[in-house]
Amino acid sequence: MGDLSNLSDPSGTKRDSGGSGDSGDSADRNSHEADVIVIGGGTGGYSTALRAAALGLRVVLAERDLIGGTCLHRGCIPSKAMLHAAELVDGIAEARERWGVKATLDAVDWDALTATRDAIVTRNHRGVEGHLERAGVRVVRGSARLTGARSVFVAGPDGGEFTARRGIVLATGSRPRLLPQLTPDGRTVVTSDDALFAAGLPESVLVLGGGAIGVEYASFHRSMGARVTLVEAAGRLLPLEDEDVSRHLARGLKKRGITVRTDSTLTGADVTDHGVRATVRTPRGEETVEAERLLVAVGRVPVTDGLDLAAAGLTTDARGCVPPADPSRLETAVPGIHVVGDLLPPPFPGLAHASFAEGLLVAEVLAGVPSRPVDPATVPRVTYSSPQTAAVGLTEAEARARGLAVRVNTLPLTAVAKGMVHGQGGMVKVVAAAEGPDGAATGPVLGVHLVGPHVSEMIAESQLLVAWDAEPSDVAQHIHAHPTLSEAIGEAFLTLAGRGLHQH
Repeated sequence: MGDLSNLSDPSGTKRDSGGSGDSGDSADRNSHEADVIVIGGGTGGYSTALRAAALGLRVVLAERDLIGGTCLHRGCIPSKAMLHAAELVDGIAEARERWGVKATLDAVDWDALTATRDAIVTRNHRGVEGHLERAGVRVVRGSARLTGARSVFVAGPDGGEFTARRGIVLATGSRPRLLPQLTPDGRTVVTSDDALFAAGLPESVLVLGGGAIGVEYASFHRSMGARVTLVEAAGRLLPLEDEDVSRHLARGLKKRGITVRTDSTLTGADVTDHGVRATVRTPRGEETVEAERLLVAVGRVPVTDGLDLAAAGLTTDARGCVPPADPSRLETAVPGIHVVGDLLPPPFPGLAHASFAEGLLVAEVLAGVPSRPVDPATVPRVTYSSPQTAAVGLTEAEARARGLAVRVNTLPLTAVAKGMVHGQGGMVKVVAAAEGPDGAATGPVLGVHLVGPHVSEMIAESQLLVAWDAEPSDVAQHIHAHPTLSEAIGEAFLTLAGRGLHQH
């Protein structure tokens, strides 16, 4: 980042850049003035606060619930902990059925499983709170609302009216989208926020929504032995991803015994003594689905209730998002008020790792430090189901819709030896620009799309390729270890570069 010792505030006064800035002073800890006020302590909020404090700014972070937000307490971290446990369960079945290892699964101790999950969450929670404290960020507990373009009122024991000299950052996150005909009760009808915290493991689950969240929960419950029906209103699962990704994913889920219904909608549901009886309209007619639990995963909506955006001159769009007037700075139509995370409209992806980058950007903008804008096209997208999916950049359809000439190579993951070892199918798909008068030359990589085991750990390489406008010939110069799954990525690029040992 360079030497920050000369960082100054607008008045020209030199400020301390030693991490906690002036906020370590006891008087400042009681002051209601700050350089930056962050509303919301989730991934976008606390990353903004930590970076701003590291740049010598006095930061107040207002949070009405738990630091870490949905990602840490109800979403990313607990769900991936549970999905890891599901992977272990699947491994026992694979060991027995494929490899001749006479392993058996006696039972899943739900209490022990959830205790491990909760311990992981607690450790992360304490870690984030410790980071904020050491950085000198003042955390104020309570509900915050805007009272002006530079002022915030926090209702709570340590609250009151706060003013921000440099700016305010809105990072209030999102909550599950609800269906009008369904009222979640946390037991029989659950949302993605409470699905993992409902009592015990159900014998059957009806999952509404075939996006990343719905697919992950369908996969988890199937691994744990439940009968699973997955219903998606669009024509395919993961409708925002490449069509080949959707096709390979659906094939993998069906192979595992999950009933997949696309182009299908819920037309009615009744809670019974044994669960839910639902009516689903499918292309083949209406079906009745009975399940012990109904899980609603039809998307998320921004949280802006109680913020009083109008007091600062802000409005939301039709989605409930707060659009930035300057996307390169994530600054709203009101100068000095910035927005990160789930409050941002598409094409910003509403993903936790994107909000980290957005928080860093906004903090650096407020500190006057040069920073590159966040490019939504280079944010990787991952679904942690079995099989996993991972992608970055444009789908083939998106590239063609933009009028781009493209060259595409699709390689089965089983084309490399490690893919055969795993035996879960999958694929690598590369979308690159076609250049030259006849489109014979291959230009920059536009998108990479993966399906298969552990592809969530393989997408980082492709993110760099897309972000740096690399060409297949560039990648073809680099050697991928053999035998690895990532070797399939190297092979796909070798073929596009005209150097492939095997033509696919």
